[in-house]
Amino acid sequence: MSKSQERRTNEANRVTCLFMFSRTITMIIQRHSMFSMIPCRLVIISAFLLTREAADALQVIGGSVTVEQGGTAILPCYVIDTNDDLTQITWQRRTREKPHNDNFLTVLPREGAQFVNGRDDRFKYIGNFNNKNGTLQLSNVALKDEGSYTCIFTLFPSGNQKTEIPLNLLVPPFTNIKDNLPTLGTEEVLFATCTAAGSKPPAEVRWLTGALRDKVRTTTNSTQYDNGTTTTVSSLFGVPTREINGHQVQCVISGDSLSTEKSLPFTIQVYFPPTEVNIRAISEDSFECVTEANPNAKFIWSSIWILVLQLVMAV
Repeated sequence: MSKSQERRTNEANRVTCLFMFSRTITMIIQRHSMFSMIPCRLVIISAFLLTREAADALQVIGGSVTVEQGGTAILPCYVIDTNDDLTQITWQRRTREKPHNDNFLTVLPREGAQFVNGRDDRFKYIGNFNNKNGTLQLSNVALKDEGSYTCIFTLFPSGNQKTEIPLNLLVPPFTNIKDNLPTLGTEEVLFATCTAAGSKPPAEVRWLTGALRDKVRTTTNSTQYDNGTTTTVSSLFGVPTREINGHQVQCVISGDSLSTEKSLPFTIQVYFPPTEVNIRAISEDSFECVTEANPNAKFIWSSIWILVLQLVMAV
């Protein structure tokens, strides 16, 4: 319903109200001669003031709603402090998917809830018409549903009374850590990235580095998308040395879309080949081969006498 149509409807309701009220007062005046001297204009003014007072007293109760994506939202809407007759409840919405305000559901005393401009079975009328309760339930809420919902009560003689219910969505992020596979060196490199993708509102991403606090640094960048979600990426940098290899850090992700913080452990791995190999005697007839490498080196044992015999046989 457009604003001009709504305005004309309200005016029509007011005129009908004044006509019926003034007609009733006129009948009383005709039956009681003591009121015969009251001017008609005064009767109409009195009727208008009484109707205005009744409209000012009633309240349409709603409220802001916040729900996690995929959850169920309750859109509350009901009228209090009025004895007016309810003839219809109308729901309108202005959302990400439908940016222009339009009717999508009406509730009538006999017909009940009826969809307008397309059916969406995720909506369910859970109010009570006789109690002037227009509450809706929306299941499997998606980002496209976020926006403003308007509940309109058509009352007699007060006319249309309404309230807006904002619907806000929380979207938890997808989280992960990616190892950049650094190799041994003397220049600063990227160790790893920690990502909180597609969250709403934006998530906070930080590193807990403990004893490595002075040996590493972090940077954080965010990208916001048209659907209202944000991806936040925090990067961990440092010089890839043997000393830093094997140290554990944590990526901590928090935000309004998460009930508790998420902590992702990460062990820094600096990759390097074996540079020195030593053979040590464990006993008279056993030896061990020792070297340092990441990933761990693989060992192949070979006897020098076997090699000599293979050479002789080859000749």
